[in-house]
Amino acid sequence: MENVEIVLEADGKEIPMNEFVKKIMCGMITGSIQALHGVKKEWKTININLKR
Repeated sequence: MENVEIVLEADGKEIPMNEFVKKIMCGMITGSIQALHGVKKEWKTININLKR
């Protein structure tokens, strides 16, 4: 996978992830997003916000 950076925050606090977890998260997110119609393969930034 190309050089992808991921940051996970919960309630404003950054949650540390090891390289394995970062790789898994990036793969799941980018694979799912790129499969959607209208998302260019050359995307630069993806933002996902979850609230409950």
